[in-house]
Amino acid sequence: MGQEEPDLYRDTWVRYLGYANEVGESFRPLVPVQVVWASYGVATAYVTADAIDKGRKAATAHAQDPTRVGVAVVDTFVWQSLASVAIPGFTINRLCAASLALLGSLTRWPLPVRRWTTTALGLAAIPLIITPIDSLMAHPGDCPQGAATTSMVSKDMESTQP
Repeated sequence: MGQEEPDLYRDTWVRYLGYANEVGESFRPLVPVQVVWASYGVATAYVTADAIDKGRKAATAHAQDPTRVGVAVVDTFVWQSLASVAIPGFTINRLCAASLALLGSLTRWPLPVRRWTTTALGLAAIPLIITPIDSLMAHPGDCPQGAATTSMVSKDMESTQP
């Protein structure tokens, strides 16, 4: 049994680039909106790079079957987009919007204090939402789209193991 090579996009520090948009959403009350959109650009670049990597691995394992390569790329892109960009970004966005509104109606704190508090709450929430979202997205076969592609991608990944 050979030692499994770590996945650059899931087992190393590179994985945290997928959470750039949550940091951007946390800082939304303090920075220009262009900074928030740039954070989404970083997270989307991470998702795209991971999808390309999984496509290359599938191509190595199944050079004669371009369908498997396409499925690996699309499946990875869709699931990573949901798990790393859309769901966490939406969650932090709504948390920060609600906390800023609540702080505005429940306190007499100056606006800069409310904005910094909202940012701190958003940043503090990121580690708390990662595990539940990862758990939710870890079982793609539970939905119709995932059921079809998960078995093909799993076979691709198994065949690349030493």
